[in-house]
Amino acid sequence: YRCLSFLDKHRENLQIWMHDRIKKNYGRDTSLIYYDVTNYYFETDEQNDFLHKGISKEHRPNPIIQMGLFMDRHGIPLSMSLNPGNQNEQLSAVPTEEKMMKSFKNKQLMYCADAGLWSCDIRRFNSFGSRAFIVTQSIKKLSDPLKEAVFNDCDYRLLSNDQPMSLETMKTFDRMDEKNLNLYNDKIYKVLPADKLVDLGLEETYLTQTGKERIRKAKGSLKQYVIIIFSRKSMEYQRAIREKQVERARKLITSNKVDKLGKNQNDPKRFIKKDKRSKDTYLLDEEKIAEESQYDGFYAIATNLDASEEARQIIEINSQRYMIEDCFMI
Repeated sequence: YRCLSFLDKHRENLQIWMHDRIKKNYGRDTSLIYYDVTNYYFETDEQNDFLHKGISKEHRPNPIIQMGLFMDRHGIPLSMSLNPGNQNEQLSAVPTEEKMMKSFKNKQLMYCADAGLWSCDIRRFNSFGSRAFIVTQSIKKLSDPLKEAVFNDCDYRLLSNDQPMSLETMKTFDRMDEKNLNLYNDKIYKVLPADKLVDLGLEETYLTQTGKERIRKAKGSLKQYVIIIFSRKSMEYQRAIREKQVERARKLITSNKVDKLGKNQNDPKRFIKKDKRSKDTYLLDEEKIAEESQYDGFYAIATNLDASEEARQIIEINSQRYMIEDCFMI
């Protein structure tokens, strides 16, 4: 324990030294990097400049610190950063990546992360030079035209062989028929152009209708694609989870214990609403249940790579994000 402060003092140089040794002895491919964030709690109630109470992954009341970790395509850590526990996790990605690029002298990077680390600033940073990004995208946060395209049953293809496949067929085929086993284990996908206006961090002068000069933030077009993926297996899993939550919500209403339960995005209480005719009566929110169910089986990936040509490879890269969780556990 006495050497920890010494290691902390030299942690950046140690990371560079370990990277060089790994590269020399085993080789290192840093063209693809995965990034994720976790937090660690301390057995104390005292907070300071570094330890702050935040959203703990273990739901503890203790103060925590946040760790951001970059990993290469083989699951070996590249670089890490430590941040105050109450900091927004999205703020750590770009500074850590900048430091890593400066240290490791590699400018050709492909950034891959989950939906919690996909802010416009992160995408914009990884759209310059030889950098690229592959990030999980929330379908619920897509624009209305893109959402309409997601549920439009056209242009979907099987992931296994790129053959056209109907969304309706994937949702309704008999999964108990052995002839459909390969289809049940397969997925379908489609690619949608989804360019986005972003703040360039610059200012521009423009003329108003009255002829006066004004200054405003300059906007630029961030070129990107969204790959929509649908899985029958995932759809059934998500529906099974929801059915259990709806059943819990129904029991809460029956036992009159609704007010005793907290509320968050995965809580069964989100399926309960007050009866407009009686303030003390609760009902199942059938509209909320139906709204959520339409997204079952779908997920999306946003990228600035040419997804029309490399969609299957991009999906494969994204599927390897589980390895960074192994890094955290190790």
